[in-house]
Amino acid sequence: MSTDPRGPEAWDRIWAPHRAAYLADEAGTFDEDSCPFCIAQEVDDTEGLVVIRRKVSFVVLNKYPYNSGHLLICTNRHVPLYDELTTEEILEIGELTSQSMRTLRKVSGAKGFNIGLNQGDVAGAGVAGHIHQHVVPRWAGDINFMPIVGGTKVLPELLEKTRELLFESWSN
Repeated sequence: MSTDPRGPEAWDRIWAPHRAAYLADEAGTFDEDSCPFCIAQEVDDTEGLVVIRRKVSFVVLNKYPYNSGHLLICTNRHVPLYDELTTEEILEIGELTSQSMRTLRKVSGAKGFNIGLNQGDVAGAGVAGHIHQHVVPRWAGDINFMPIVGGTKVLPELLEKTRELLFESWSN
């Protein structure tokens, strides 16, 4: 029996309504005009959350992080897949990954990392058209990748909002 005053389902759902912005383009096929990584290169670093720029790639904070300090390493080019990268891009992404890990350990005391590339919308890439490598710092007891480890999914929008949108759009 649950002792949580909110009831037995209190921990069955985790809400992340800030993710709804990316659901407008469910396939993650942002073109260069709407791509958040292309846009980040056109604005100043503070506005774009760009941490560091290099010759062919850059590091940016994830606007929708899995953990504090969640970084994305992006190519300057709007290119979707790893096998389409140049040797220079591959090497620079590797260097920036190492530098990101060292910096996150220094700044935040990260004890581990999840590092990965989601290739294509079917593989979970939120912005499938522009390759980006995730560097997620980890600490003992922090949050985890909910669908894999916790057997639950993060909902991108409050149920009340979803209900309202469905109700307003419903055809009789």
